[in-house]
Amino acid sequence: MGSLRVLTHYLVYTLSIFIQIKHCHSSSICLPKKHGALFIFGDSYFDNGNNNYINTSISVQANYPPYGETFFKYPTGRYSDGRVIPDFIAEYAKLPLLPPYLHPGYPNYIYGVNFASGGAGVLDGTYQGLVVNLNTQVSYLKNVKNLFSKKLGDAEAKELISKSVYLFHIGGNDYSTLLETNSTVLLPVDHQEFVDMVIGNLTNVIKEIYNLGGKKFGFLNVPPIGCSPSIRIRVNSGSSGACLEDLSAIARLHNTKLSEMLQKLEKQLKGFKYSLTDFYSIVYQVIKYPSKHGFKEGSMACCGGGAYRGDGSCGGKRGIKEYKLCVNASEYVFFDSFHPTERASQHYSQLIWNGNHNVTKPYNLKQLFEL
Repeated sequence: MGSLRVLTHYLVYTLSIFIQIKHCHSSSICLPKKHGALFIFGDSYFDNGNNNYINTSISVQANYPPYGETFFKYPTGRYSDGRVIPDFIAEYAKLPLLPPYLHPGYPNYIYGVNFASGGAGVLDGTYQGLVVNLNTQVSYLKNVKNLFSKKLGDAEAKELISKSVYLFHIGGNDYSTLLETNSTVLLPVDHQEFVDMVIGNLTNVIKEIYNLGGKKFGFLNVPPIGCSPSIRIRVNSGSSGACLEDLSAIARLHNTKLSEMLQKLEKQLKGFKYSLTDFYSIVYQVIKYPSKHGFKEGSMACCGGGAYRGDGSCGGKRGIKEYKLCVNASEYVFFDSFHPTERASQHYSQLIWNGNHNVTKPYNLKQLFEL
């Protein structure tokens, strides 16, 4: 039943494409005048199943129960009990559920596609060999553009690429790798220099997509990674509930540099438009004041073991077989030791989509789509 539901979503996607095609010549695809696609880049917050199709470790996969239990009734590869942020954004943009790029059998990506890979960072060296790194994700976009040129012709393909939105959530894994294994001690590197390297690589990626014809970019900055259950359990297995401030401080440094970089690109690149959501602040507020946002638990995960259920055992496949699972995931901010529940993702998505300038600027994502 669960697998049938997932298949149904993708059949809707394929049917939508057929509806677009049926009034056109066989060599062409007819598109609405204002049509723009949505292309997703990033890590496990955005991955909707790409890691199912790569030769990797179970440690960076979520294709087993209880992942997917509440919405799909089946583990899809999303690091959630249900949908993730890009699923909601696609819905708000009146687009079908986007397929993971590596899923076989979806050659027409006129509504967009998801390239994200759990564990990916901005830097190629982040979990190297286990994930689809960001540069590879961009190479997949190049493949899609070439496919558009063959299907639509160069002029229509260029127009579609220009109207589309390129949405990113990435960077947290780069900074998490600075933690020594099973430790709260950060590796002795120059943090400013490391942040500059991450931002420099991200800048190159943005410019590469811009040179392909992309004009509209959406970004979530790095959340307070020092406050996830997986980090809290390292800081104090007791009752203090402390976040690892040093790690969150690096995230804030990244976020400052990201904002400065985007403002510079807006001045340098003709037609470049962006939406930057202060993901750090909105996640921190929900963690600290869960009841204000309709949640009962902001620090402990729904699924896992140990303090805050932060030991990474959700699903029993990552070295620890026994784990606990909450009764109602929608009451929790975190589903597992690092990732949000579907309900938390929906809360974040609504703010990303139509939040005010205190949350997302200079445009929210809805405004970016309408430009």
